[in-house]
Parts: sequence; structure tokens; C-alpha cells
Amino acid sequence: PHRKSFRFSSSMEILMMAAGSFCAIVHGAAQPAVLLVFGAMADTFIEYDIEMQELKDPGKTSLLSFFFFSFFFLFFRLLDIEQEMTKFAGYYAGIGCAILVLGYLQICFWVMAAARQIQKIRKAYFRKVMRMDIGWFDCTSVGELNTRISDDVNKINEAIADQVAIFIQRLTTFVCGFLLGFVSGWKLTLVIIAVSPLLGVGAAAVAKLTGRELKAYAKAGAVADEVLSSIRTVAAFGGEKKEVERYDKNLVFAQHWGIRKGIIMGLFTGYMWLIIFLCYALAFWYGSKLVLEEEEYSPGTLLQVFFGVLVGALNLGQASPCLEAFATGRGAAANIFETIDEKPAIDCMSEDGYKLDKVQGEIEFHNVTFHYPSRPDVKILDNLNMVIKAGETTAFVGASGAGKSTTIQLIQRFYDPSDGMITLDGHDIRSLNIQWLRSQIGIVEQEPVLFATTIAENIRYGRDEATMEDIIKAAKQANAYNFIMELPQQFDTHVGEGGSQMSGGQKQRIAIARALVRNPKILLLDMATSALDNESEATVQEALHQARLGRTAISIAHRLSTIKAADVIVGFEHGKAVERGTHEELLKRKGVYFMLVTLQSKGDTCCHSGTSSEGRENTRCFHPFLLAHFQQIGLHSGDEQGSSVVVEEDVKPVPFTRILKYNASEWPYMVLGSLAAAVNGAVSPLYALLFSQILGVLSTGNSSPVWVNFVSDPLLCGYLFLYNICIYFYTPQGYTFAKSGELLTRRLRKIGFQAMLGQDIGWFDDQKNSPGALTTRLATDASQVQGATGSQIGMIVNSFTNIGVAMIIAFYFSWKLSLVILCFLPFLALSGAVQAKMLTGFASQDKKALEATGQIASEALSNIRTVAGIGKEKMFISNFEKHLDMPYRAAIKKAHVYGLCFGFAQSIVFIANAVSYRYGGFLVDSEGLHYSFVFRVISAIVTSGTALGRASSYTPNYAKAKTSAARFFQLVDRLPKISVYSEKGEKWDDFKGSIEFLNCKFTYPSRPDIQVLKGLSVDVKPGQTLAFVGSSGCGKSTSVQLLERFYDPEKGSLIDGHDTKKINVQFLRSKIGIVSQEPVLFDCSIADNIKYGNNTKEAAMEEVIEAAQKAQLHDFVMSLPDKYETNVGAQGSQLSRGQKQRIAIARAIIRDPKILLLDEATSALDTESEKTVQAALDKAREGRTCIVIAHRLSTIQNADIIAVMSQGLVIERGTHDELMAMEGAYYKLTLLWCSGNCHFSR
Repeated sequence: PHRKSFRFSSSMEILMMAAGSFCAIVHGAAQPAVLLVFGAMADTFIEYDIEMQELKDPGKTSLLSFFFFSFFFLFFRLLDIEQEMTKFAGYYAGIGCAILVLGYLQICFWVMAAARQIQKIRKAYFRKVMRMDIGWFDCTSVGELNTRISDDVNKINEAIADQVAIFIQRLTTFVCGFLLGFVSGWKLTLVIIAVSPLLGVGAAAVAKLTGRELKAYAKAGAVADEVLSSIRTVAAFGGEKKEVERYDKNLVFAQHWGIRKGIIMGLFTGYMWLIIFLCYALAFWYGSKLVLEEEEYSPGTLLQVFFGVLVGALNLGQASPCLEAFATGRGAAANIFETIDEKPAIDCMSEDGYKLDKVQGEIEFHNVTFHYPSRPDVKILDNLNMVIKAGETTAFVGASGAGKSTTIQLIQRFYDPSDGMITLDGHDIRSLNIQWLRSQIGIVEQEPVLFATTIAENIRYGRDEATMEDIIKAAKQANAYNFIMELPQQFDTHVGEGGSQMSGGQKQRIAIARALVRNPKILLLDMATSALDNESEATVQEALHQARLGRTAISIAHRLSTIKAADVIVGFEHGKAVERGTHEELLKRKGVYFMLVTLQSKGDTCCHSGTSSEGRENTRCFHPFLLAHFQQIGLHSGDEQGSSVVVEEDVKPVPFTRILKYNASEWPYMVLGSLAAAVNGAVSPLYALLFSQILGVLSTGNSSPVWVNFVSDPLLCGYLFLYNICIYFYTPQGYTFAKSGELLTRRLRKIGFQAMLGQDIGWFDDQKNSPGALTTRLATDASQVQGATGSQIGMIVNSFTNIGVAMIIAFYFSWKLSLVILCFLPFLALSGAVQAKMLTGFASQDKKALEATGQIASEALSNIRTVAGIGKEKMFISNFEKHLDMPYRAAIKKAHVYGLCFGFAQSIVFIANAVSYRYGGFLVDSEGLHYSFVFRVISAIVTSGTALGRASSYTPNYAKAKTSAARFFQLVDRLPKISVYSEKGEKWDDFKGSIEFLNCKFTYPSRPDIQVLKGLSVDVKPGQTLAFVGSSGCGKSTSVQLLERFYDPEKGSLIDGHDTKKINVQFLRSKIGIVSQEPVLFDCSIADNIKYGNNTKEAAMEEVIEAAQKAQLHDFVMSLPDKYETNVGAQGSQLSRGQKQRIAIARAIIRDPKILLLDEATSALDTESEKTVQAALDKAREGRTCIVIAHRLSTIQNADIIAVMSQGLVIERGTHDELMAMEGAYYKLTLLWCSGNCHFSR
């Protein structure tokens, strides 16, 4: 039931809604009250007319009575008509003023109450989502949640605000109208009512369709979100067209529902009018019989009854759009309340559970079995038993997918085990307070997430009450202090969205500082150094080594240097802990660990000499670079905020015709629809004509019953004609406009999405174009543009024909009266315009305010594991709630303005009536205008006035549509510097794959003041392998991005002797395969992910299997229940890192590229997976030009050329042996690395 939508109302809001409802009820009763005045007035007119007729026709009566009559008339009656009219005008004006006040109050109270409730719903929903367990997030896409927070809540708002007040008002009018009918004349009322049940049919279907449409779009929104989040992968594999098609496929569903809804609405409207006109015909035929033949009613009573029932029924009809809003709101509310009511499996904010006084930090797993909730059929941990002693450092080793990271997530209680239990100091962790438990744990992940704020704030996320001293101490412990102090703004440096302004090593160290500032009893290190180059690793490793002292530490690592230092090593295999012991003990056992060690050290027999102290000296050698890297960031983060605000405002308005151009292919629909709408528009004024004709008949007196038949029959024909029109023309109007509108929405969304994917990568670096913001724009902008076309065009055409026909009729019968009434039309128009102006102003404010909350929500939900791990849910919630204040205040302001405009618009009609009837009385008296003409002119113009009102109610939609369209076209018109879709550029047949950087210079467009490459020169011949080495942030990955043409350098990169800037983008990218450090997979099957490598044609299954075999992936896939059809989950979340990496390699292989780019392709893997993947890569490299970026020397040694980079320049180059002989930077890096690992190779 609809009342469920109000479950968040407090007593204050209930009071406001009650007051609003009371005003609405009194307002609703005002219209029928006016009819009493109207009936009496009509009687007065008719009586006057009859008496005038008697005067003109003296033959009827004797002379005496004639004299008496004329005497009586001169003295009493004739003076009376003007005076009577003055009295009636007074009534009208009084009612008008009352309505002004009531209208204002009813809207104001309801809108304010709604704003307060929506505020609560937004808070409650976000609170609950932030409380949900991680398993729930595995099964829910973040894109969908973001859409819910913005769109669905707005739909609830529409269902519980002014619509309710208007609904109550209309319902009251309906009830009072019918009451008036029954009291004044029950016979006629019954006859009319007999027909009216037919009106009640059809509203339910409409509501049902809306919900479906929402669901259908949510899917397409999720696709858009996924694609925009992984735009680099899409670009690298040329998947733009494929993604646009996939998005479009999902849009088709939404379109179908929209069109069906249009047809049903059209049918329903036509059917309503059909019944109404049938009613009219019947009522007037029977009514004139009662007045003229049986003389039961006075003509005024007939009008009161007829209009009472008519106004009642019409208001009932007008109440039906409100029902649609309620239904939509209910659908949206169901989704949101369902989440609000859901009980999280693990409630991270519950106060229950013990908090231990003293924590030793001993963790034990007792027969733990575990499946991920999103994949209940795959067993990850299988009867795992192990003890992690307090104060010791335990390292987990094992192949990827063996369940190491899973155990860490279980210790944090992100999930609960399916069987068995985990204890901390002998207490089952399920019995402990969860916030307390997580506050005892510091975690550093492999891909650390930083939040878009300053470095100091990011570290403070570890512990709220941390002072600046604590932060500095933690930064020193994490070895981050030096690089932070070298930045221009030091601890106040902004790290960018997701930490994008920091290099990997810097992010990792900030994350370690964040973990240390908590002073945790338990430290979890999940591959905390895998993403680093050797030099940063040495630094971070030392930081971690310090950090572990006196704490229970669990470290997952693949590099033996990291593991060797542990007190205990636990070997994992297939979800079980199969061995445990120190490094030496396990080597003797010759089990899992021994195998990993021998595998890894084979690659490392390179170095046999050198001490670690030599290596240490080198630690500072790349720092000037970092300094430079950061000066730019400090400057950069400041500028960005400034610029983003400016752009939002500066959108050039677009001509409406340009929107229609996009709808051009639907012109036959539009023309048909407009014609139908025009015909429908003429119906109301024609009806006014017939109505006054009937009034004219009534004053002829009951001279002969023949009159009745003669008059009623042509009138009946008129009515039949009108109702025929209705049924035939409303349905096509509904269908044609729904069809053209939905096609437009779909086309705009598709074009918008296509335009987004066609932008250069630099555009996505801008904060304004974050995936969340872009997804929201796709959802809202296109549907708002449709709000200005589609069914709205029908409304406008309808209104204009209505006004046109009405004016012709009015001026034809009495131009003087018409002019007087016309004076009031500007007021009507004005109130409409003011309202529109206000609402659009509010809309843009709301949008701004809500974008801020959208960003907070998006950041929190995308990184929910990090947020949960550091227990910062409450902070995000309070931040979100703080930003909700602005839209709330705007809504309150809106309530007053909107209420005033509404009251004014409602009351002006009554004031206009007062004046026009008063003047009409004067004309009847002085110029002998027939009274039926007075009614004819007034009713014609009033109907056209309401039509004008309808047209002006359209202006807010139109204004919204114009701003949305402007934003949309700004995107479509933007010419990217590197256009994916253009056919321009060089292509050639014998693509060899030689690469040359000649004094190459480059700066990132989002950080124009810092040069990243300062004259890079290096070349590779076809088929050779070039390896880049160097500290983090020296421009290695940048050079790879230039080859892909994600960016263009200022000058100096050549492929096969052609300048990359001049090569066709698609052609170039089709020759390059890339495997990156954190490969992005799409939410579809493994086979589809591999096929993604070749988007030019549909790859056969054989090719997929062949690529999988080359990538050492085939056997693993065949072991899964669904084999190649297994869904990898959002961003590949259902797979381990090694598995993701191999899928990415298969994806690159199926492309059959001439150039292979490997950006840290194995860094995230454990030794065993690394061997497999490395073998796969070596196979893939055969016969191709290859560029490798790696931090592990085993990966680099066999390269034909090794280039050592520093600060955007190559400082040494040659083969491994040549560089070792030079004893320069490479030699030192090698020693640094080996000092940790050589131990085994001896």
C-alpha cells in the first residue's frame, strides 16, 4: 500500500501532512461551491431572458397584465440584472482569494514534509548499504546502488510530495461534486453515474509497466558503469563498438516497456474521453426533458447537477496521473525499503559482542571450510586448521587460488566460515564486537586504496583521534616521511581520486602508515610489496620489518626475500595448510615451499657478490625524480577543483531544433501524432459551443416538446461526433509519441555513450568525468531530453489547437467580452512561467548538491573492503549526511515558491470569472447580447486558458531538457585529440613492429606543469624484447601508454618509421596486445573475456581454447563446473590474481599482435603462478616485438635490450651481461634485489 512510502515520517511531518491535507480538502470543496453560485446565476440570466421575450411578444397576454408586467419589470427586474451580477461576482472573488491561500498552504506543507522524509530515506538507505556485509556487495553491482541512491529516491520524492496534496484536492472535488449532484437532483445524477464505472478501468496496468522499465534501464546502467571504469582496457582492445552494442542491447528492453506504456496510456485517455462525452449526450438529453417537459428542475439546477458530476468525474480523471506517480514511487520504494529492511549477515555497526581487555593476538583456525556467497559451488577453504602464534610473523605461501587471501578476509570477518570457527585468544571471533575486532587489525593490501583527500587525512583514517605527531610518527615508520616532506604541500598534498596522483610505492607506503597509526595488535600484509620496484620494495620492506615487532603479523607474499624473514612459514595447497615451519625446516621437507623456492631461485643465479650495504647507498638515488613528480601534484590538485566548477556552468544552450534532428527518422510518427493531438485539441472548445447551445434551448420555455427533440438530436449527433474523435485519435497520439520518444532516448543514450568511449584517455583523467558522474549523466540527461519531445510535443500541439479554436469561437460571438477575458490570460501564463523558472533553478542546484553526495557514495561503495577494513563506515555516512543538507534546504525554499505559484494559478480562474460574468451582465443589459453567447464566450476562453496552463506546465520539462541537451551536445561535439572512430591516419600492410623513441617528451594533460618524459631515446628492432627498469614513477608505464596512443607525446615516438601521432588509432591498437599489472576483466564468461582480445571479428571457440592453452589457462578452466562459460564476476572478482592474469594473457594472444606490451604482468603472482604465467609469456613473445616493464630480474634477464630509466630519461642500456659489467645503476639495482634472494642459489 502507498502508506508504506511514508514509513519515515515523524510526528512533526505527520502534522504537516495533516495540515496540508486539510487545506487540500477545503480547496477541493471550493469548486463545487462555485457551482452553486453558477447555477443561481444561470437561473437569473434565463429568467431575465424569458421576461424580455414576454415583453417583446405582447400578443401572449392581456393588455392589463402587460402593463402590470412592464411596470413591474421596469422598476424591479431591469435594474436587477447588473446588481445581481455584482453580487455573484463578489462570491466568485471571495472564493478565489480563499483558494490562493489554501493552494499555497497545501503544497507548501506537503513538499516540506516530503523533503524531510526524503532526507531520512537517503540517510537510512546509505547507512544500511554501508552496514551490509561484503558478501552482499559481491552479489550487488556498485553501479546499480549508485543509480538507486539518485534516481529511485527522486521517484519516491515525487510520490510523497505535492502530488499527494493535489490528489487529495481532486478527490475531494470529486466527492463534493457528486454530493452536490445528489442533493440538487438525484434522478439526473443517477443517470450520469450509471455510465461512470466505465471510467475506473485501466489505471493498474500503467503502474506495473513503470517498474519494469526501471529494472530494464538499471542493467544498461551497470554495463555503462563497468565499461567506463575500465576504459583503458576497452581502448587497448578496440572494444568501443562492441561495448556500445552491448549497452544498446540492454537499452532495447527499457524501450519496449516505454512504448507499451505509451500505448496503454493513449488507449486509456481516449477511452476516458469517450465515456465522458457519452455521459454528456445522455445527461443533456435527459436533463432537458426534465426541465422542459416535466418541469422538475430549474435550468440552474440542471447545470449544477450536470457540472457537479462532470467536475467530480473530471477531477477523478485528473487524479489518475497522480496514481502513476504513486505507483512509480512505490516501485522505487520497494527496492529501497527492501534493502533498508535487510539484515546484514555480518553487521559491522552492531554494538553486540565482547571487547577483550588485553589482546595477545593468537589466531587459530579450527576446521574452517568456506565458500564465497556469490559462488556457493566452489570450495575455497577445506577443513583448514592452523595456529598463528601471538607476536610472531607468519608468512603464507602457496599457489594462487590456494586460499591465502581468503583467510585474511575471514580474520577481518568480511565473511563468516561455512563450517568451523576462527578464534582470537581462544574467543570465537563471531562473539567479539566487530568494530572493535577490526580496530585491532591493521591491513595493507596489494592494491591499496587511498581516498580523494590529503595524505594526512588518509593516514588519519587509520585512527580518528590520531594527532599530527602520531601521523608523522606513522609516516616515519612506514618510510614515507621523506617523500612526503619533499612535496610542496607536504602532508596536505591531495592524492587524487583513488590515489591517482601517487606512484604505486608511494600509495603503498601511505597505506602502511595508515595501518600503523592504529597501533594494531594484528598486522595483515596481503602482498604489501608486490607492486613495487626493487628500490621502493627495499624501503617498504624495511618499514614493514620495523612495524612487525611485538605484533602478530600475517604476511602473504610471493617474493622469498619477504618470506624468509618470517618466524613461521605456512604452506597452502587447495584450501588446506599442508606444512608449517621455518625457512630451513621447510626446505628440508621438500614440499610445497621447497618447490616454490627452487622455482624462484633458478631465475636468480645472476648475482653472487656484493653486500647489502652497497645496495642501501643507492636507496636515495632516484629521489629527485619523486620530488619533481610531487611538486606537480601539489599544484595540480589545487587547480583541478577550481576548473571543474567553471566547466559545469559554461554550457552553451542548444536550439530545440537540434534535439528534434536526432528524432528526425521518426518524423512519420511525429506528424501522425501531432495531427491526432491537433484533432484532440479541438474537442474542448467545440464542446463549449454545444453546451451554450443547450443553455439557449432552455430559455425557450416549454412551448412545445418538438423543440426538445429537434434541438437534442442535432446536439446528440454533435456529441457522437466528438466521442468518435476521442477514441480514434488518443491511441495513435499515445503510441506515436511514446515510440518516437523512447527511440530518441535510446538513440541519445547510445550516442552519448559512444561519444564518451570515443574521448581520449586524458579526458577521463579529469575528476569531473569519473565513471560514477558519467553513468549518472547517461541515465538522467537522455531521459530529460525525452521529457521535451515525445508525448510532450503532443501536449503542446493539443494545447495550441485548443487555444486557436477557442479564440475563433469567442471572437466570432462577442469580441468585446472576449477582450475583457483575454486580459486575464497573461496572468495565467505568468504564473506558469514563474513556476517554470523557479523549478529549473532548483533543479540545477539539486543536481549540484546531489552530485557531491553521489561522489561520496560512489567512493565508499567502490572501495567497500578498504572502508570496512579500516572501520570507516561511520565517517563516510556522516560525510554523506553533511552533504545532504544543501539539497534539503533548497527543497524547503522550493516549497514556498512552488506553493505560491500554485495557489495563484488556481485562484486566477475564479477572479477572471468574477470579472467576466459581471461585464457579461452589463452587455446583456445594455447591448442586448443573448445570454447564451456570454456563456459561450466565457466557457470557450476558460477551456483554452486551462490548455494554456497545461502548455506552461510543460516549460519546466522543456528547460530541464534544454540544459540536459546542452550538456549532451557539448559531449558529442567535443573533438578528442586522439579520435578512435576516425578513419584518418596512416595504415600500411607489412607491419613489422620496430619501435623507436627519439628524444621523446611528454606531459600528462591533467598535470601540464610537469614533464614526465624528458627526452627518452631507445629503439627496438622487430622481434626483439626491450625491458624497462627503474624506480616507481620514472616514466616506464607512461612510455607504454604512448605506444598505445592513449596520449600523444609532444614529439618523438616512431613505429616502423612512422610518427605515432599520424598513425590511424584503430590500426595501431589492433597491432598491439597488452597485459597489465591489474588486468581488468568484464562481468561475463571466461570465453567472452578472451574473445574480447579480438573485437574485429567473432573468434571461434577453437581459437579461444588455443589461446587459453598457450596462456597455461586451459586446464584450470576445464576444472571449473561451467568451464569456459564460468562468469568471472564484476571486475573478475571470482578469480584469483594468477587466474585473472592468465585470462588477460590469453586475451592478448588471441589478438595475434605484432607488438606485445607487458606492464608488470607477473608482479602480483606467487612464484608458482609466476612460473606458469612467465612460461606463457615467453611463448607469447616468440616472433613479436615486446616491451617488458618488470621489477623482478628473473623476468628481465633474457631481454635483448635492457633500458634503465630515471626521471624520464634512459640512463643505461644494453644486455644483462653488458650492464652488469658496467657496474652502474642496473648493477646496484640487481644487488639490491639479490641481497634478499641469493641466499638460496648458493
